[in-house]
Amino acid sequence: MSKIFTPTNQIRLTNVAVVRMKKSGKRFEIACYKNKVISWRNNVEKDIDEVLQTHTIFTNVSKGQVAKKEDLVKSFETDDQTEICRRILAEGELQISDKERQTHLDSLFKDIATIVTDKCVNPDTKRPYPVSMIEKAMRDVHFSVKPNRNSKQQALEVISVLKESIPIERARMRLKIVASGKEAKKVREKVTQLAPTVEQEDWTDGTLSIVCLIDPGHFRAVDEIVKGETKGSGSLELLDLKEVTEGDEVLE
Repeated sequence: MSKIFTPTNQIRLTNVAVVRMKKSGKRFEIACYKNKVISWRNNVEKDIDEVLQTHTIFTNVSKGQVAKKEDLVKSFETDDQTEICRRILAEGELQISDKERQTHLDSLFKDIATIVTDKCVNPDTKRPYPVSMIEKAMRDVHFSVKPNRNSKQQALEVISVLKESIPIERARMRLKIVASGKEAKKVREKVTQLAPTVEQEDWTDGTLSIVCLIDPGHFRAVDEIVKGETKGSGSLELLDLKEVTEGDEVLE
């Protein structure tokens, strides 16, 4: 039985996602776990060891050819492989099949539409748009998804573009919730987890009255909490909308 010898500068990897970067006329590649590159770029995955199959820099992952140290120093001005991996992860191009790329773009498109729905309202009706309507509006304005940018950044761009075609505002809903009895504390506890800002809170004779701001996407969940915990005895009132100003342009 014959043995197959692998040269010492070759490493074989399987189930790999390759990120490629060209620098100083040379090609550098890193071997990552599938799906983890996107998680890293979206700041969902923080542990680089969960992303990289190995901290080795390659010239060709599929052939297992490892980059020479002098080439790394010349191109990146360091031989710290983990630091170079970080740079390739940030700036390199993820090598995926056409089908995988399309699946990723479709998923990203839906994520962006969902974020817009969660954060915005139709100022005429003071209610969020359905995701399907935002998706249609995005197609109508020919919004092009960028595969290397995260969905939250792109959602901000979409909102600006959509303002030219549909009535839409980034806003928070100002709600007034009233609940009494022993359920009131539960209502408060659950609602404040969804409300980034509580503007007013008042307890009178065991009755809670709370005014808070929520993202439009949480309205249904808050409504269900109030109805469910109070068995229908509590009340939820939409007071008005607080527009999110340009200075608050960070999406949580």
